[in-house]
Amino acid sequence: MKILFLMSSVPDTTSKINFTDNNTRFDETGIQYVINPHDEFGLTKAMQIKEKHGGEIVVLNVGVAKTEPVIRKVLAIGADKAVRIDADPKDSYFTAVQIADYIKKNNDFDLIIAGKESLDYNGGMVHGLVAAMTGIKFINAVIGLELKDGKTVEVAREIDGGKEIIETSLPLIIGGQKGLVKEEELRIPNMRGIMMARKKPLEVLPAVESPVKTKIDKFEKPAAKGSIKLVDKDNLDELIDLLHNDAKVI
Repeated sequence: MKILFLMSSVPDTTSKINFTDNNTRFDETGIQYVINPHDEFGLTKAMQIKEKHGGEIVVLNVGVAKTEPVIRKVLAIGADKAVRIDADPKDSYFTAVQIADYIKKNNDFDLIIAGKESLDYNGGMVHGLVAAMTGIKFINAVIGLELKDGKTVEVAREIDGGKEIIETSLPLIIGGQKGLVKEEELRIPNMRGIMMARKKPLEVLPAVESPVKTKIDKFEKPAAKGSIKLVDKDNLDELIDLLHNDAKVI
């Protein structure tokens, strides 16, 4: 089983977000980057499959050199080798072109795992675009995956009001999310893994030519939270009055 793990490096979810140049550029000052949280579920599932069925996990990232510490963390968790396509992932289309080109040149992957979206821009488009560019089947919002044999998988995906079970053949691209594995199963690197990661191969490839199809005009922060009014738990008349006359929700 050969697995390609598509990794996105995103700002730590606890980071304080600011913008510069008249709100046209993201301010990276003091920002720490981490593995995209949706990707973590996919990485753990890849590790579980490898441990049960054998095989190899290749991590692929489209990014500049600053993403390498995050890639090394993935190697420390258990991926076998890494590839970084040396480019600033300017938009989803550009990123998908780089990934699809790599897959076409290395077309022996049985399973390609990505997060359903990255938690920086929340585009949720890259894996679907890659599927369209490569002709590989794609299932998104995956919350369960089990190999039935060497060529068939059973996939559970989240839908409105429940889940859908799909049986399909490999190769396959999935967009994983919370539920693909249990949160307590998520892996963290140990000291042995960190030491081994230093010796694992990390190949850097040049980007292929591709247009950038989107342009960011401006960033805008969410509106500040409004003031709140506390009501004594025993004063139901005041609460009802505020809900009716001020909030106008009843």
